Amino acid sequence: MSSDLQQLYQQIILEHAKRRRGDGLVEAPAGAAAGESHQLNPTCGDEITLRAVVDGSTVDGISWEGQGCSISMASASVLTEMAAGMERRQVSDLVEEFRTLMRSRGSIEPDEEVLGDAAAFAGVARYPARVKCAMLAWVALEEALADAVPAAS
Repeated sequence: MSSDLQQLYQQIILEHAKRRRGDGLVEAPAGAAAGESHQLNPTCGDEITLRAVVDGSTVDGISWEGQGCSISMASASVLTEMAAGMERRQVSDLVEEFRTLMRSRGSIEPDEEVLGDAAAFAGVARYPARVKCAMLAWVALEEALADAVPAAS
């Protein structure tokens, strides 16, 4: 990976860590299907609570609150920006692509067309202790979508 690309990736992570998209849990509209998941990384103490609102097969909205390192907060921000408006199946595919990248230990190049800004976390895969930080929000979204049920009206 070129140093220019590494620099760009670092800028994306820092930008999302400073200006978090989707930060602050938003109540689901009455009658909307919503799911929530709380994830904790016991190794470092990073934690996130993520709420997903689903309209049919579309992820209508994602909001979250958390505390932790720049990597975990930026990862949640990037995921929120990318996944909102996607079909659930597309979100599952996106999560699997990101998981594969994170498990690669830096041995594969990210597919920027699929991962968009999430490709910026490719360098994180070389540091196993940081992979869980990057995956925290992604696992939370998987669980929130699995638990999404219509709210009582």
